[in-house]
Amino acid sequence: MMNLCPKCSHSPWPFAMIFVITSVIGFLTWLVLGLSPLDPLARVAIAVAVFLVVGGTLLHYVVSCLRRHCRHKDDATAGRGEALG
Repeated sequence: MMNLCPKCSHSPWPFAMIFVITSVIGFLTWLVLGLSPLDPLARVAIAVAVFLVVGGTLLHYVVSCLRRHCRHKDDATAGRGEALG
């Protein structure tokens, strides 16, 4: 799924921050829905859905940024150009 450059040293911090941000947003969603007349199972289901959607969106963003800002892709294309030329 995540085809990241093996030469880059990947820190776990971006992924830990994704988990923290999505946890806070999911908890706040559950907390705010506590003011609604929904039953507890529906509140938990909605909070989990929000957690998954926000987490998926942030994960997609972080992985695309890691791919875009990789410094090793220029090395690979330069090496191919020297071998051909």
